[in-house]
Amino acid sequence: MTQDIKLADYLFTRLRQLGVDSMFGVPGDYNLRLLDFVGPAGLHWVGNCNELNAAYAADGYGRIKGLSALITTYGVGELSALNGIAGAYAENTPVVHIVGTPPRPLQSSRAFMHHTFSDGDYRRFANMSIHITAAQARLEDATTAPERIDHVLRQALIHSRPVYLEVPDDMPDVLVSAANLKTEIRIPEPPSSTLEPQVLARILERLYSAKRPFILVDGESTALGIVEQLDSLIKATNWPTWTTVYGKGLVDEQLPNAYGLYAAAFGDKPAQEYFAEADLVLSFGPHNSDTNTYFYTTVPKTAVAITFSGSTVQIDNDTYRDLSAHKILSTLLNDLDTTRLVNAPAPPKQETTLSDIQDTDALAQTNFYRLVNPLFREGDIILTETGTAAHGAAFFGAVTWLSIGFMLPATLGTALAQRELNKDTASKAQTVLFIGDGSLQMTAQEISVMIREKLNIVIFIINNDGYTIERVIHGRKQVYNDVPFWRHAQALNYFGADEEHAKQNTFTARTCGELREVLDNGKIRNGEGVRLVEVFMDREDVQGALLYLLNKQLAQEKEEAEAK
Repeated sequence: MTQDIKLADYLFTRLRQLGVDSMFGVPGDYNLRLLDFVGPAGLHWVGNCNELNAAYAADGYGRIKGLSALITTYGVGELSALNGIAGAYAENTPVVHIVGTPPRPLQSSRAFMHHTFSDGDYRRFANMSIHITAAQARLEDATTAPERIDHVLRQALIHSRPVYLEVPDDMPDVLVSAANLKTEIRIPEPPSSTLEPQVLARILERLYSAKRPFILVDGESTALGIVEQLDSLIKATNWPTWTTVYGKGLVDEQLPNAYGLYAAAFGDKPAQEYFAEADLVLSFGPHNSDTNTYFYTTVPKTAVAITFSGSTVQIDNDTYRDLSAHKILSTLLNDLDTTRLVNAPAPPKQETTLSDIQDTDALAQTNFYRLVNPLFREGDIILTETGTAAHGAAFFGAVTWLSIGFMLPATLGTALAQRELNKDTASKAQTVLFIGDGSLQMTAQEISVMIREKLNIVIFIINNDGYTIERVIHGRKQVYNDVPFWRHAQALNYFGADEEHAKQNTFTARTCGELREVLDNGKIRNGEGVRLVEVFMDREDVQGALLYLLNKQLAQEKEEAEAK
């Protein structure tokens, strides 16, 4: 390795070392010189349709590969991306937001430049990002640049959240020291704690005395670095295990003791009863937002819970701090005597049947997902957009930020990450997206990038005539919950697919029989490229928590009508 290296090469080499192979973003006049280095560095440039979509796509990519990056230009570009960066911050996705800024001489002289407020203040936009990133760095000189780059990248990994990096337009080809590239960027090992023996003893005591245990895996387990250990624990105990919405996909649901999503009163009754009577709930990586916990109904009672969160372990009412969940679980698995564990009286599993579905039945939330379920294969990634899709199908979805339109660009990023991870395998896995017609209109442009990238994606558009999720929250009949009419059957052709592909890979279904025909089509099961299926449902057809909200609104309307 040479003594010196150009700054842009240093940055992109570091990203490659950390597993980033694709770069999202939009060109702008303050990042163009930086973009010249992307391809030569071995990174695949994904030019997005706009910066918001780029941030969403980077979020999806980062959730699968553990780190992602996007490049925007100063001011107008970076501000367009901030909503996506905020969502990544809220849901613990490490995204490196690289911003090409005006050259250092212009900033130093406080010159009035375009993409600014013409007041000489070049810090306004960086200050905005402070609130939604775990770390920020402004590259100002060649001597400190490598250390600053390494610092923000390390912080992204440690906190599993976005970071912000400013690269002035006159710096991409400045020479910097390459010495640090010989050393990997690692998350530092947490120090040992004198409390570990006491905590382990208490945990083991509770495990051995439990008669009705319940394991609950949430999404922040990924940031804790304990997913593999959880797999070992679930197999070793053979105890009934559920996930939250955010934890979906972290547990091998082919295991006999894996029950899928726990949704309290909005799920199956046997699981709810088992949870209510559990004398031990092992809770890992909790993300206790209202939407992820079904209005807090899945949060275990403190008296029966052992909770692993951040650098703390909570046992009953006692909180132990400065502990590593990874180290605690490693020692626990090593010391665990499985012969002393109860053979838990697991509740019956909910059976999925299709016998009650007739071909003439109109498509609805209650039958659609049961019909689609056999389509999925091991290795597939299934994504659901905020709205009826997220409540009908329990798959990879947003859980707290819930910015409508997020999931389509996130699907782009996810599919790219999936392809990169499977490049040396014979995997036929594909990416499947369920999205409503209203959400689609927010970010539909990225379908064109999916087509250009030749990604294998099946998109189910749930056409329920507008923002159904908003209708059931408030304004059931209000015009503001309507959306413009789109001809979805022409989408693939419009967004760049050749006419033959578009003709053979666009489908519609209004009844269960029509959907069955679509699902039996070889283009859907084993096809390639982007395929689009439009399914039609009633505008107020909802289930789960959304049905609860709809019924609440209907009851209020009835009361108001009777009072008149």
